[in-house]
Amino acid sequence: MKDEDLIIREEKNQTTSKFFASGRVNAVSADVLQYKLENALKNGQTTIILNMSQVEYLSSIGIRVILKIYKQASEAGNQFNIERPSENVRNVLGMTALEEMLVK
Repeated sequence: MKDEDLIIREEKNQTTSKFFASGRVNAVSADVLQYKLENALKNGQTTIILNMSQVEYLSSIGIRVILKIYKQASEAGNQFNIERPSENVRNVLGMTALEEMLVK
């Protein structure tokens, strides 16, 4: 796996999209993550779940994408949260005081 590799798999039903990310969320891959999450919101999904159990690295740009999606979902009356963050992701979210807001 190259450093910029991020694999994102989606499972969805009528109202919920659950994304499973593995790899690194960095300057190269954050745009792909943003596109997929925004697309789910635009397509009417009211609940977006991002499983980050297999994410080895989360950059500041990745945090920006996550916050942007959280804000877009909240403003539309929808829900966005992170599920099962890896230890590295949990540490980053904890340092930025975002863990309580995002992790369910």
